[in-house]
Amino acid sequence: MYLKASEQHALRGIFALLAEDQGEREIRERIGWALLDLLHADQFASFVWDAESGSFGRRVALNMDPANLDRYAEWHQHHDPITFVLQGRRRATRVTEVMPQRTLMRTPFFNDFLSRDGLHWGMNLHAFDGQRALGDLRIWRCRERGDFGEHEKALLDLIEPAFAGALQRAQRIEAGPAAWPQLSPREQQVAQAVREGLTDKDIARRMAVGVPTVRTYLRRIFGKLGIERRSALAGWTAPRPDR
Repeated sequence: MYLKASEQHALRGIFALLAEDQGEREIRERIGWALLDLLHADQFASFVWDAESGSFGRRVALNMDPANLDRYAEWHQHHDPITFVLQGRRRATRVTEVMPQRTLMRTPFFNDFLSRDGLHWGMNLHAFDGQRALGDLRIWRCRERGDFGEHEKALLDLIEPAFAGALQRAQRIEAGPAAWPQLSPREQQVAQAVREGLTDKDIARRMAVGVPTVRTYLRRIFGKLGIERRSALAGWTAPRPDR
């Protein structure tokens, strides 16, 4: 796959941001801005499918009218002729691969929702962890830009593993308080010290142990909480002592 210098630069930035420990909403918003630039697109939206309620929620949207998106949440998503088909593909897919553009343009979904914000050519990627939906990427262009191609699809597929991994990591971090009881009392002390900004040497002095012992505790903590970096632990929310 040939990549232009500008694409290589953009991808390095995307992979760097997806390697950071951040909230899942922040991940989807930041990658949205990056994808608009990388894919020469105009609008972006991202939702998380909730199988229990049978709806897409937790929206993130760029360059789209909030009122129009409210109508999508209330009505259009339940009369959407393309998204569930795109979701089933589990890979980057152009809208025109699941429905001819002329056919789409005759639907109420296009005329009463998409066209209001100038969404004409679309491409989706839906990330999953097994059967559990993690979040999607919906990228759109205005009519004048033309449809996405195989190259843009390949770029999006290239990003998918890192995107899914970042969302999984974010969800583990956000579920942190529930994992607190898995830590031993000593591990809880180390975790709390990291959250206070102490270095390994500071923690070792406080606990009267060696630095290698502190690092052993940290490896165990990372494994139990499903995180990979000290920065994630520093920003992790532990339950209050009275819980």
